[in-house]
Amino acid sequence: MAHTAVITGASQGLGLALADALAERGWRLVIDARRPDRLEAAAEHLRARTSVVALAGDVTDPDHRHALAAAATELGPVDLVVNNASTLGTSPLPRLTEIDPDALAATFAVNVVAPVALVQALLPALAGRPTIVDISSDAGVEAYETWGGYGASKAALDHISRVLAAEQPTWRVLAVDPGDMRTEMHQDAFPGEDISDRPEATERIPALLHLLDGDQPSGRYELADLIDLPTATPDGASGPSPEVAP
Repeated sequence: MAHTAVITGASQGLGLALADALAERGWRLVIDARRPDRLEAAAEHLRARTSVVALAGDVTDPDHRHALAAAATELGPVDLVVNNASTLGTSPLPRLTEIDPDALAATFAVNVVAPVALVQALLPALAGRPTIVDISSDAGVEAYETWGGYGASKAALDHISRVLAAEQPTWRVLAVDPGDMRTEMHQDAFPGEDISDRPEATERIPALLHLLDGDQPSGRYELADLIDLPTATPDGASGPSPEVAP
């Protein structure tokens, strides 16, 4: 029986790279992104190998989340949910003394509230022992100047992942820090700077598949600690060790 995954923010970066890897394995996919043109291009690429439902929309929109859940239910029980859609907020990143409160609230709406609400919408479709993956960041555990809004939202997401794991002991809930990547969002964090030294998102996929295929318990993981991969943080320092939930 084919597996089904729901992946948000899957038109580029880590989301598309993971969708591509799962398509190779024959997983059925429900994917979303905010830009219809990019999403459809990604879907066409994936449909050569598997069944794909691509719905353009914003994860903060309840109607869009319910549409994702309805599409996933039609494909079959959902085995994997990847909350990958994320926002930095304002670019360039402001200091906390300058951050706009509405922008901060919008960052939390995308990075914290939407993942919880999507899991709620998917409850009827979640199968047996589903895996929930919340894409985190080292900014959620380290204090980097100007990263306060985004980092605080990822810290909140980490905590939500831990609590969800405690409340749903038959599920596997993974907060995953992929490390620095050469993505559009990371470029937005460093406008005008050269980030070509960062690895492509595809380079993180072997470690992510290793985690998904393994029997590691619910917890917080850095992909670079799972396989011998390069790691970097916004200021070039090493990230923290995996924090595994009881």
